[in-house]
Amino acid sequence: MTAERTVAGFRCAVCAATVDIASLAPWQCPNRTAADPYHVLHLLPGGDHPVAVDDPNPFVRYGPRLAWWAFARARGMSHDDCVALTREVAAGFLTTPFGRSPELSDEVGTSVWVKDETGQVAGSQKGRHLMSILLHLRAAEELGLLTERPPLAIASCGNAAMAAATLAHRNGWPIDVYVPTWMDPAFGRLLDEFGARTHPCERRDDDPPGDPAMLRFREAVAGGAIPFSVQGPENALCLDGGRTLGWELGDQAAAAGVELDRLFVQVGGGAFAASVGAGVGAEVRLDTVQAEGCAPLAAAWARAGEMDEPASRWHDVMQPWPDPHSAADGILDDETYDWIADMHAMRASGGRPVVATETEIVQAHELATAAGYRVSATGSAGLAGLLHVSDEIAPGDDVAVILSGLARG
Repeated sequence: MTAERTVAGFRCAVCAATVDIASLAPWQCPNRTAADPYHVLHLLPGGDHPVAVDDPNPFVRYGPRLAWWAFARARGMSHDDCVALTREVAAGFLTTPFGRSPELSDEVGTSVWVKDETGQVAGSQKGRHLMSILLHLRAAEELGLLTERPPLAIASCGNAAMAAATLAHRNGWPIDVYVPTWMDPAFGRLLDEFGARTHPCERRDDDPPGDPAMLRFREAVAGGAIPFSVQGPENALCLDGGRTLGWELGDQAAAAGVELDRLFVQVGGGAFAASVGAGVGAEVRLDTVQAEGCAPLAAAWARAGEMDEPASRWHDVMQPWPDPHSAADGILDDETYDWIADMHAMRASGGRPVVATETEIVQAHELATAAGYRVSATGSAGLAGLLHVSDEIAPGDDVAVILSGLARG
């Protein structure tokens, strides 16, 4: 049997506090407080990656590489029981298509490879992030460490909320979704169908700066709810399962005989790019993409400059974006919560933030749709970044985008 302790634990990227992999509910840095929430746990590697299993379900295929798996094994769960639990809880997850798009390649003038995540559970990659949290919780139940089910909580009115409600419904787990007042009522009805309790969040007179839905979410977590979040500072395990997308992309590129030169990933809260960057490794240049109407990561990148330790100056580097707006409404987080991991991945791979114009956001969506992909404007925003820098791309380069966010309606 191959080694199965590939994650040793967690270390805070801000204060260097550590958490052992055998810890129950290792959601947040132990030094994080309501007054000082600017901490985030990152995974500590603990050994070589086991060889992937030949299975179409990414959580089975890469299971022994994941943090929840290392937790379960450290607590005494057998390999076979981990596999059985994965097949039960992560049923429906699949290896999504990867291939060269002739239409997009002709448009850009080089080979454009597309990873199409719109057919994944709930229509985006968000379920991958959340699945590691859910598997940790279900393993804790199997081990007798969790005897009650506190409600799950998430702040979202987009793909993350849909994925969270879908997974909670499948597992019979109560969930509260904290949403902005401008949420589309039709989307709210979809959440209702999955039994989610939605909470529209108005700004209160005494609220600090930031998203009111996030403020109410944090209050719920302080009251005992489980942070079922796709933001690393709120739940470190969301950065675990998202890596399956990067591993999968790398394996598919290798199988196709392609050495990718650049990868463009859209950024809202930042966990998507952080996880994919960790999965594909520094050999592929990672460029993060935001819209001109909401680009806090690009602004933070400029503020960080040549800082050796920007994480120690969170307040100075990452600041809320005023008045976020774009047709890519799923990446309008006013802060890039996982900016530290995003910057690390870009610096390590030689990438940088790209800010697409609104015209490019719309054009990318039109091109992706015309090429046959049923994707939202949010899900095609990575392509908008590629369009923005198309004059930098050499004709012989192989570049990749990830389409993630099913067009609904």
